[in-house]
Amino acid sequence: MAIRITKVYTRTGDKGFTKLVGGKKVAKDALRIESYGTLDELNSVLGLARVFNDDLKDRLPAAVRLDEIFRRLQNELFDLGSELATPADFSYEGMFTVGDNEVKALERLIDELQKDLSPLNSFILPGGGKVSGFLHQARTVCRRAERDILRLMHEETISEWPLKYVNRLSDLLFVMSRWVSKNLGEPEYLWERGLRGHDRGKKSKT
Repeated sequence: MAIRITKVYTRTGDKGFTKLVGGKKVAKDALRIESYGTLDELNSVLGLARVFNDDLKDRLPAAVRLDEIFRRLQNELFDLGSELATPADFSYEGMFTVGDNEVKALERLIDELQKDLSPLNSFILPGGGKVSGFLHQARTVCRRAERDILRLMHEETISEWPLKYVNRLSDLLFVMSRWVSKNLGEPEYLWERGLRGHDRGKKSKT
């Protein structure tokens, strides 16, 4: 389907409604809108991580590999958002739908990155470096997208694959955050059980 955007504002949403792909009008707080809106938020966080990673590509091969992953994930998320913005009774030529191939590709990528990592002996706190920090934020937004899509499945008929995809993607984002810490030289903050008093300001790094 060809895309041509000639005007940004249309005033059609001023009363709290928007249109799905195919023209069906729905409220802006509908679960379908919430679902692909959360994917858009997730994509934005990945975009920020990609921006900070871009500064490292000239000197770190791992940053080049990471940019390839970011590019693929951002495009897939945009495609998935388009799928969720399309009601079940409408389709168009060339429409992308996520499926088994995309989920298995995420699993292969998890396995590839995991080979470089040592087993965890503690939970990891969100943070560390700039790229890994944004990846942790992306992981939490991805989990919210998973909850949104599950609620949508309870109300409407949609494929099982979007839920499986975001579930696997959240796992990948966690592994990516650890892989980044190791390969870009960024720290990991470890959870310290029962940290109290004067110890609270300290950071535990690996």
